[in-house]
Amino acid sequence: MDVGTGSGVMQLLTNIAIAIVIIFVGRMVVKWIVKLIRKLMVRSDLDPILVNFAGSIANAVLLLFVFIAALDQLGVETTSLIALLGAAGLAVGLALQGSLQNFAAGVMMIVFRPFKLGDFIEAGGVIGVVEQISIFSTTMKTSDNREIIVPNGQIYAGAITNYSARDTRRIDMVFGIGYDDDMLKAKKIMEDVVKKHALVLDDPAPVVAVTELADSSVNFNVRPWVNSGDYWAVRSELIEQIKLAFDKKGISIPYPQMDIHTDK
Repeated sequence: MDVGTGSGVMQLLTNIAIAIVIIFVGRMVVKWIVKLIRKLMVRSDLDPILVNFAGSIANAVLLLFVFIAALDQLGVETTSLIALLGAAGLAVGLALQGSLQNFAAGVMMIVFRPFKLGDFIEAGGVIGVVEQISIFSTTMKTSDNREIIVPNGQIYAGAITNYSARDTRRIDMVFGIGYDDDMLKAKKIMEDVVKKHALVLDDPAPVVAVTELADSSVNFNVRPWVNSGDYWAVRSELIEQIKLAFDKKGISIPYPQMDIHTDK
């Protein structure tokens, strides 16, 4: 073996040894950085889903840089490799455009938290209770016990109504009585029914007011406040109780009608 060959072998072995050290030390550094990132995100009270996902992405990206550095030490042309990876990433991004949109929306929802598990919401054309929030989709349970998986992009593209965001909620109901009925008597009946209900809140005070002189009826708005969890039960009970009270006191709820006048 001549001096040049021996020198080349030694240089190659040295480069291999340095590359191994880069990988070994790099992996330890990456592990430490990822652990630090996770700890900082947990302290910021971010969602565990986002913490785990961000940790995985950071781990993959940093390890990629470590291996590129090791390959560069071995004399591999890394510029072409990086360009190839970039082109491949662009192609994958175009192919998965819809999935990336769902992913971006999922990250936004996890960061800004427009709703949380257990909330009753209306979003993406679906009304139900949120059972699971993932990076790409949200699982909701409807009132008839159906499970619907909604893409996050569909949810974030429109309005999100969170019925559980506030502790209290107002019930809006409309009742119509006939023009021949005693308006003040009907108003007193509705006020009494609302005030007697155990789940109706005193503050804010319920409101019963005439709002419209319609074609066939005098319409009242009845607006009591309740705890959000009692909304549907109280609404149903009040409608039933007011109708029964009207029947008992002789207050009519008129059908829509039309008067037709003919010339003789």
